[in-house]
Amino acid sequence: MKNGAADEAQVRLFVMGDGEWRDEKAWPLARARRHSLFLESGGNANTPAGDGRIVEARPENEGQDRYTYDPGDPVPTLYTEAAFTVPADQAPLAKRQDLLVYQSEPLTERIEVTGNPVVELFAATSAPDTDFFARLIDVHPDGRAIDVSLGVVRARYRDGLKSEALVTPGEVVRYEITLNPTSIAFHPGHRIRLDITSSDFPNFDRNHNTAANPNADAELAVAKQQVFHGGNHATVIHLPVIDE
Repeated sequence: MKNGAADEAQVRLFVMGDGEWRDEKAWPLARARRHSLFLESGGNANTPAGDGRIVEARPENEGQDRYTYDPGDPVPTLYTEAAFTVPADQAPLAKRQDLLVYQSEPLTERIEVTGNPVVELFAATSAPDTDFFARLIDVHPDGRAIDVSLGVVRARYRDGLKSEALVTPGEVVRYEITLNPTSIAFHPGHRIRLDITSSDFPNFDRNHNTAANPNADAELAVAKQQVFHGGNHATVIHLPVIDE
């Protein structure tokens, strides 16, 4: 049909933050450059009031943060009046101790992230199988924390869905979490934030932490989680940045 569709750009994306549509020739954007940001804390990154930080340089000293994931009390999906398909303020989760929060200092210049952010996570668990979620968030100057993109990995499928292998409890494992595709401009005065947790229910089924078939076994087990940063186990988020 000669309706003009063949004359349009192959990719049309909406840049959140700027509030503008933009035409592109291909996806992912060839001009995107990888910008890596590292996690750091004094060991108390739980909740937004903790000491979790996002920094530019790899921390020399290795540290870790801990939280308990109880599938009987999972982190709830923040539904809105439009279901869960729109960004939501993360304020209702602010007091949860099973949420690790890492934030940058207020930005001094605009940073556009367009593509799939990737989190390289070093973590250990007391369970033979568990989940790790990573959520990228835009923190506004007024304190609103609006989610941007989410990714998840199930420990047993850390090497892909075609390869299943349980983990050794207590062993530090490298996980690669690819977040959903996004396009957002973080503006001056805003902070880049990354949350790490182990559930988003009922958007995702809970991991029972037992390695049993969750559709056939109702047993739930509590998992002790550790997230490492710095040194040889530097957890990092790789952002696809577009320069103006």
